[in-house]
Amino acid sequence: MNNRKIIKGYKTLISRFNVDTSKEKFKDGIIYTLYSDEFNSLKVGFVENEKTLEEKLSSEALILLDIKKGNKKDLFLLITTLKELGIKYSDNLYFKYSSSLMRHLSTLGWPIGRSLYKQRKIKKELLCA
Repeated sequence: MNNRKIIKGYKTLISRFNVDTSKEKFKDGIIYTLYSDEFNSLKVGFVENEKTLEEKLSSEALILLDIKKGNKKDLFLLITTLKELGIKYSDNLYFKYSSSLMRHLSTLGWPIGRSLYKQRKIKKELLCA
């Protein structure tokens, strides 16, 4: 009998907060990073297919740094995390280029390529006595 109450309460809790558990909201696509040489800024984003990305690149004077399979949820999590780190951005998801921003993007697994950011390689030596 207690089981039914817990399950019933759980269903009420879900419907109360209008949680959308459908996969439709987070379709797979391409997450990308673009660079503007003119404004020294980065643009991150999500598109559903390569054709849309090609149209975006041809309409704006931006350089494609890297792409990766992902979904809108990845973009949302990135924006939220960068906001919590205090990194500011414009309405169109443009970020002012900085080495700390590139380091954060790399750490978060965002596609940034290797042309603007070189990861430091830490070599450790083991000394045997």
